[in-house]
Amino acid sequence: MGVDIVFETSAVTTDDEAGVATGWLPGTLSERGRRCARELGERRADGLNAIFCSDLARAVETVRIAFPNREFPVHWDTRLRQCNYGVLNGAPLTEVADRRLRHLDEPFPGGQSYREVVEQVRGFLRDLAGAWDGARVLVVAHSANRWALEHLLNGADLAELVGAPTEWRPGWSYRLPADWGRRHPRPARAQPGRPADHSG
Repeated sequence: MGVDIVFETSAVTTDDEAGVATGWLPGTLSERGRRCARELGERRADGLNAIFCSDLARAVETVRIAFPNREFPVHWDTRLRQCNYGVLNGAPLTEVADRRLRHLDEPFPGGQSYREVVEQVRGFLRDLAGAWDGARVLVVAHSANRWALEHLLNGADLAELVGAPTEWRPGWSYRLPADWGRRHPRPARAQPGRPADHSG
């Protein structure tokens, strides 16, 4: 059957409004962001079986505002974090944007590469396909995670995604095939530092 994925980015933060690249820093929703989170909850009120969310504070806050009376499980997952910009976490957004293509495969100093984000999302999708076949789930995460989904599920070129201006819209839809796990088996040797899943 497969899994229907609805993807939404975390809501607008005070960093976004100040032109700051938050990266792995927590981030706090602005007043506009809190309104956006409530609107997200209204858009996605029906038909969900579960939510999977980045464990960064801005994504957690988005989900808690959007779904205060949820009747389905929420799973916080470190594999859905934004790209770690290392020493550039908290730097001006323009500075990080200008360097993105340099860090497709080479990690940001003290951080990670976009290819590493793809591999984390690949592992997340493998687990999702194995445990949630037939479900419709909401994923709340960040721009780098959406690029990974576009690359893995739609075959989009990662360099083109990373190099394009950041796009926002009220959600993206993806179909995760039921045989994803068989076509993307776990590496024979576990990758160092692979984040664990957290449910709550």
